[in-house]
Amino acid sequence: METYADEVRRNFVATLDWLHEHACSRSFGLGTKLPWDTKYVIEALSDSTIYMAYYTVAHLLQGGVFDGSGSSPSNIRADQLTPEIWDYIFFSNTKIPKTDIPLKTLDRLKAEFNYWYPVDLRVSGKDLVPNHLTYYIYNHCAMWPNDPSKWPKAIRANGHLLLNTEKMSKSTGNFLTLSDALKKFSADGMRLALAGAGDTIEDANFMEIMAEAGLLRLYTFMDWVKEMLAAKGTMRIGSDHTLSDRVFISDMNKAIQETKTHYEKMMFKEALRTGFFEFQALRDKYRELELEGMNEDLVFSFIKTQTLMLSPICPHICEHLWGLLGNKESIMHASWPKGGPVDDKLILLSQYLMTSAHNFRIRQKQLMTPGKGKKQAISKQSHGTIWVAKTYPAWQTTVLNHLRQLYQKHSGFPDNKVIATTLNSETSLQKYKKKLMPFVQLMKESVEQSGVKALNVTMEFDEKEVLEMYKKYLVSTLEVEDLDVKFSEEAESKVKEDCVPGTPFLTLHTQPNVSVRVGNCQPYSGLFEVTLPIFEGDVKSKIICRLMKTDRSKMKDPRQVEIMVFSSEQEMRRVPDLNDPNRGQTVLSDNAVFHIDVDANTVSIQTNSKSVDISTLLTYTVKSE
Repeated sequence: METYADEVRRNFVATLDWLHEHACSRSFGLGTKLPWDTKYVIEALSDSTIYMAYYTVAHLLQGGVFDGSGSSPSNIRADQLTPEIWDYIFFSNTKIPKTDIPLKTLDRLKAEFNYWYPVDLRVSGKDLVPNHLTYYIYNHCAMWPNDPSKWPKAIRANGHLLLNTEKMSKSTGNFLTLSDALKKFSADGMRLALAGAGDTIEDANFMEIMAEAGLLRLYTFMDWVKEMLAAKGTMRIGSDHTLSDRVFISDMNKAIQETKTHYEKMMFKEALRTGFFEFQALRDKYRELELEGMNEDLVFSFIKTQTLMLSPICPHICEHLWGLLGNKESIMHASWPKGGPVDDKLILLSQYLMTSAHNFRIRQKQLMTPGKGKKQAISKQSHGTIWVAKTYPAWQTTVLNHLRQLYQKHSGFPDNKVIATTLNSETSLQKYKKKLMPFVQLMKESVEQSGVKALNVTMEFDEKEVLEMYKKYLVSTLEVEDLDVKFSEEAESKVKEDCVPGTPFLTLHTQPNVSVRVGNCQPYSGLFEVTLPIFEGDVKSKIICRLMKTDRSKMKDPRQVEIMVFSSEQEMRRVPDLNDPNRGQTVLSDNAVFHIDVDANTVSIQTNSKSVDISTLLTYTVKSE
C-alpha cells in the first residue's frame, strides 16, 4: 500500500503490532454484538470502515437523496436488500440469489461496484492511523481475503491545521470559518494558501499574511497575461532560438516533470513551489537575461503551461485565463502539458550565471561598505574585471581527486577523520595542512547542493565564453559602465587563490572621467538637468544608457532619447524659445566619440568632420511613447 510517508507506514506497523491488546469495552450504542458474548458491542468506529463500498451503488438505490426519502432509480426497496443480495454484488463467485429484483438490475449494481473498487486513495488525519484507518485495512482484508484487487491502494495521512502559527481555538478567538475565509480570500486564494500551508504528516500552518500575498501574486500574473496579449505581434518571433531561449525551454520542461511528480505524490506544497513560484521565477530570469526581447511563442507557451499546472489548485482563475487565451472548451478538458527533453548542461550553465551574478552583487556591496571605524561610504566603482580560473591550484586538484575516490569507495563521504588521515598521508599537501579541511568542508557543501559533479576539476562548459555572452546583463545588474572577462593567470596572487573553476572572482575599479551637465529644454516635461560622468572613448549609446538610469519612469526605451549639442556657447546662453526648444542645437552623430582631458577637466566630441568642446553644452530630449 502507498502511504506517501515513511512515518505513516511506521505508525501503521506499530498499530498492527499493538492491536491485539485492543479490548471490546462497549456494552451499549451502535455496533455489532460480540458473537460469543452478546452483552458487549464492537464499537461502531471499527464496524463502519467498509461503508465506502456502499457509495459505489448508492446513486442507484437512493437517487442522490441523502436521507433515503427519494425514490430508488432501480425500484429496489430496503427490505429487499438481504445479505445474499449484497454477497452477489460484492463477491465474484456467488450464486444468483432468490429475489424478485431483476437480474439485469443486480448485474448493473455489481458492475458499478467492480468499476469503482478498489479505493485508490483514502485521505484522513494522522490521529486516525491507530484506529479508524487501521480498521479500514483489516475490514477490507477480512471481506475479500482471497481477492487483493479489492484492498485499498493508498492512504494519505495529514497533520492538523494551525492558524497563524497557533492552534485553532474558539476560546482564544483564533479561528476562521470556511465562509468567512472565502469572503476574505476567495476560493482560489484559499486553495493556494492551503496548498502552501504544508504537505507532510506535520501540522500545516495557514498564514493569513501568506494568503494575502498569494492573492496578489495571482492578480499580478493575470495582469501580466493581459499585457502579453495586448503586446502580441510586437515581440520577437521566429524559431531561431537564442541561448536564453534554449535555457528557458529546458527550464520549463524540467519544471513540468518535477511538478507532475509532486502532484502524483500528493505533495501540493512542492507542486506549488515548482509549478508556480519557481516557474514564475524562470520567466523573470528569462526576461532579465534576454536583452534582445522575449520570444513570443515561448511567452505564450509559458502562459499556457503555467495555467495548466496551476489549475488543480486554482481552477477558477485558470479557467478565466484559459478563455483569454482563446480556448473554447473548459480547461477541465485539457491534458497535462507535454514537456520536451531537458538539457542538463544548459540548466547548469544558467545556474552558474545566476549564482555568479548573485556573488558579484554581494562582493560589490562588501567593497562599498566602509570598514570598522569609518563612517563615510565608499563611492561606487565604475568598471570591473571578472577573473575566471581554467583549473584548480595543484594542491586543490589533489584534494578533489582523493575526495572523489573516497566518495565512490564509501558511497558517500566518510567521517572527516578518515578524510584527514588520507590527505595527511599525501606528501605534496604537507605545507597546506591548515587549508585542507576548510576546503574539504566547502566541497562537501557543494556536493550536497550540486551532486558529485562538484568534485570535477574543470567545468562542463567554457566559463569565459558564457560570461562574455552575458556581459551586457552583468553590466546592467551590477550597474557599472563596463566589464572585462580575463583568465586568473593574469591576476595577482590574491585573486588566483580566491578564483577557482565554477567560482569566478570580481574586482572593481574606477576609470578617469569628467563630469558633464546634461540639460533638458522640453517645456512642461518634468525632466531636469543631470550630471553624468564621461569616460574616454564613450559613444552616444553609452551616454543614453547612462542617462536612462537617472529616470527609468520616463525613459524606458533608448529609441525615445536623443542627445544634442549646442552649436555655440552663444546659442546656449540664448533665452529658450518655448515654441522651438531645440533651437540652436544639433543632433549628436551616432558615430561620435567622446574624448576627455582629466587635467583640464574638459570633454570633446570627435566626429568625421571636426572636434567640438562640449563640456557644458549637452542637452537631451525624450520623445513621447
